[in-house]
Amino acid sequence: MTTIGVEEEYLLFDPVTGLPVAQAEKVRRATDLEGGASDRGGEVQPELLQAQVEVATPVCGTLAEVDTHLRRLRQAVGVAAEAHGCRLMACATPPLREDTPMPVTDRTRYLAMRAQAPQLVAEQLINGMHVHVAVPDREAGVQVLNRIRVWLPTLTAMGVNSPLWDGRDTGFASWRTVIFGRWPVTGVPPHFQDAADYDRRMGQLLNAGLIADTGQLYWQARLSERYPTVEVRCLDVQLRVDDAVALAGVTRALVETALAETAAGAPAPRPAPELLQAAIWHAARHGLSDALIDPGGTRRPAGDVLHHCLLRHLAPALDASGDAPLVTGWVHRLLREGTGADRQRTAFTGGGPAAALDLITTESNTH
Repeated sequence: MTTIGVEEEYLLFDPVTGLPVAQAEKVRRATDLEGGASDRGGEVQPELLQAQVEVATPVCGTLAEVDTHLRRLRQAVGVAAEAHGCRLMACATPPLREDTPMPVTDRTRYLAMRAQAPQLVAEQLINGMHVHVAVPDREAGVQVLNRIRVWLPTLTAMGVNSPLWDGRDTGFASWRTVIFGRWPVTGVPPHFQDAADYDRRMGQLLNAGLIADTGQLYWQARLSERYPTVEVRCLDVQLRVDDAVALAGVTRALVETALAETAAGAPAPRPAPELLQAAIWHAARHGLSDALIDPGGTRRPAGDVLHHCLLRHLAPALDASGDAPLVTGWVHRLLREGTGADRQRTAFTGGGPAAALDLITTESNTH
């Protein structure tokens, strides 16, 4: 079975004011987790701003393992946060922000990013969910990227969870996608000829000084430079663990299907880049509340795309992994109950930022 790992980014906020608070270093060091005091390689890691914490599961073989680890990690960070007077928020944007910028974490890389783009960094109170799926080698990974890129708008729409910003409804289901899209190298990755082409393009960006390191390849899917994985990065962090687990299952099945297509010699689709980029914008704007753009570029009802395109496309991989019942049931529930963005918006409409924060706190910290 193809192994998988999940990273989640959280915000820390004051339960009285609802505002993000700069307590990440204290909370990170207080967690009773592996490598809690280390910057990289541990289960809890620093992030760009001092109100953010990132966690990473170990390598997992099953979705049940992913579920267990995410609940354990959220609980550990949540307990440490409460010990320092704040709460965990598994939300891709905070409903409220201070007027003054959140301090940057005192790491050389993060300080350099602030010098490079101060206003962008000031607005990076955004949190994603990154799914790592194992691939045999970089060549296979590039072929996976070429085949899953047409599905990134659909995946983005399924994972939207950031409609609120500065006490207002942005009108977008994933405002995080919009904010993150302002960095130099973002969005849907291009089609690559092979791994050498991927490395050549990456080298050009580095040699020209347009990105400081490979971590600034902010494509929505990329090759990991630390692990033998494809890293899918288009998802907002999820309010509920079960949503995160199901999305991880969908992502793994997309990668496994792409590997099977590569082995069978099936050509990778080559849609126009502007079509994919516009489809991502549309997904961030509407989530599942409007029609989706299917992988062929046709506008279709969201339910049709998920049932008749996505689940059919993934059926062999989901059956082989045993994930079909979980993922299929979750897709039905998602279409019935809505996304995290839908739930936040409903709470906000009924009771303003306070009601949205209550929802976020409850769902983020239910283990």
